[in-house]
Amino acid sequence: MNSAVPSPRAGYTLPVFACAGAIAALRRLVDPQDMPQAITLDLLNPPQPADIPIAQLAPLPDGSVLAITHSDPGDNLDLTRHTPLWSVVAWGNDDQIDRIQLEGGEGIGKQLEQDGAPAIYRYAKALIADNLTPLIPSGKTLRVTIILPEGRALADRTSNAAFGVVEGLSLLGTAGISEPLSAPGQLDQSREVLRDKAAHHAHLVFCLGENGLDLAVKLGIDPDCRVKTANWLGPMLVEAGQLGVSGVLLLGYHGKLIKLAGGIFHTHHHVADGRQEILAACCAAENVPLPIIQRLLQAATVEAGLGILREFDKAMTQQVYRHIVERIDNRAAAYVHTHTGHALTVGSMVFDRQRQIVGRSDRAQTLFDQVLVD
Repeated sequence: MNSAVPSPRAGYTLPVFACAGAIAALRRLVDPQDMPQAITLDLLNPPQPADIPIAQLAPLPDGSVLAITHSDPGDNLDLTRHTPLWSVVAWGNDDQIDRIQLEGGEGIGKQLEQDGAPAIYRYAKALIADNLTPLIPSGKTLRVTIILPEGRALADRTSNAAFGVVEGLSLLGTAGISEPLSAPGQLDQSREVLRDKAAHHAHLVFCLGENGLDLAVKLGIDPDCRVKTANWLGPMLVEAGQLGVSGVLLLGYHGKLIKLAGGIFHTHHHVADGRQEILAACCAAENVPLPIIQRLLQAATVEAGLGILREFDKAMTQQVYRHIVERIDNRAAAYVHTHTGHALTVGSMVFDRQRQIVGRSDRAQTLFDQVLVD
């Protein structure tokens, strides 16, 4: 009997489904008899084809065409699973300069720092332009509107607002493949990577995602010391303890790592939250005035809470975040000892949405010096 854990299934990022719908709608716009049930498109990154089903396709009264796809992120704990994406394609205006005018409709977030521009990023724009442009008849231009009917409601369950995106979701991603980082099978693959790194390095850097991995390099950390943990911090810390790793530097967004200060060692929001409550408790421990703590409990995000603290007293903000990172260190080390009987030195560095370090423990500084590029 083969007891091997099957590899988690990868899926596709939201821009891929938006693009597939736009291709189908354009084909129907060009030829009313063309009603594709699936679309093959070039993902660009990676440069390979993808086959995407088209759920529905129909002309609209204004002359545009609507195509509907449904998100499939693979074996991920992803709140966008099965969410519909609407791609509406129409001929461009006579005075339109761009060959394709890409717009965000209902459910596509707005970027506060870009004067409300739709949260449609570089990869999505390139994917749509590259796949649609060859299909546009000579002399014609297009207007492509992407709509996420459930986007506004789903956004309330994310930390998008902390990153300056409101009223919807982002067409985010730098590649077409949605790697199953939060799927249970991914933990086994992450452990394999950890075992390989531990065989070569006594000190490692745990990063939850791409932001931490990228910032680590910019801070001068040896890239080979980095380990991507996704949300599996607890099991990965235990594995590091069992492997005899000397120390682990946790480098991550404060809105994620703060969960460890409350004893939550799986950081996916489907598992547990309590971030504002943990921040409020740490503030109480540092004698922050009660009215400020009450405001923190009402804050929409931990990032908003950080803003409230900074506005009140920057010195006290540093004091609170020092308390947070030291608490993360202590809780993490205790977690590893409880589950393995081994001692593991853990240090924590947390950054805000501008990727600025807002808290660094003494143990983190010591570990940081150990993982710098020689």
